Amino acid sequence: MTLAMTLWKAVVNVLCLPLHLMHAMGLYNIYKRIFPMCQSSFSIAYNTKMHEQKKELFGSLTQFTKPGGRLTLLEIGCGSGTNFQYYPPGCKVICTDPNPHFEKYLSKTMADNDHLSYERFVVATGEDLGSVGHESVDVVVCTLVLCSVNDIPQTLREVHRILRPGGAFYFMEHVVADPSTWSYFFQHVLQPLWYYFGDGCEVIRETWKHLEAAGFSDLKLRHIQAPLVFMLKPHIVGYGVK
Repeated sequence: MTLAMTLWKAVVNVLCLPLHLMHAMGLYNIYKRIFPMCQSSFSIAYNTKMHEQKKELFGSLTQFTKPGGRLTLLEIGCGSGTNFQYYPPGCKVICTDPNPHFEKYLSKTMADNDHLSYERFVVATGEDLGSVGHESVDVVVCTLVLCSVNDIPQTLREVHRILRPGGAFYFMEHVVADPSTWSYFFQHVLQPLWYYFGDGCEVIRETWKHLEAAGFSDLKLRHIQAPLVFMLKPHIVGYGVK
């Protein structure tokens, strides 16, 4: 299967040559203006499929509220804000995303979720959250984002930096499938095309290994099969405590 996978991936790479050239010439940035609309539609469908899993995951957020205070939460790659409905009332949210074109979609979601308060929207990558203070948040949330950051270890170092001691990092991410499955085969074959469709998304990452090596004092991590298309079925969900 390895040889066939390599050959078919080469074929897909050849078919993607126009996209490779557009990316090299900087023309791919045009898609970044359109991507928020595509992602917003996808996120609504994703929430429908993953509602129970998200409800269960975020149901424990309040345990990380400081005594006598309210929960301060930062979301990396907030997109259009489709996680907001799962956050507890009174929670203060800091939104970050590297794509500034999400802001208009984010504003609508903020208005629809007035049980929260919103501190600010920061245009920033997960690898560089320099505008956020050290140990200043109770919780960091990251869903379907570690698949597209350029540097997962650096992103997790930033998470550690901004989390207060005892704070938590919540995640829900699609990952690479088991090597013995056809899903694994097609993930690798279609990855060159998927990269452009998903604005840098990589479906072949072993993200759990980075989380296990990130130095959390307590890591609750589960592998699940999400009720999604085969490319995105393998998921990891959970949280790590600083």
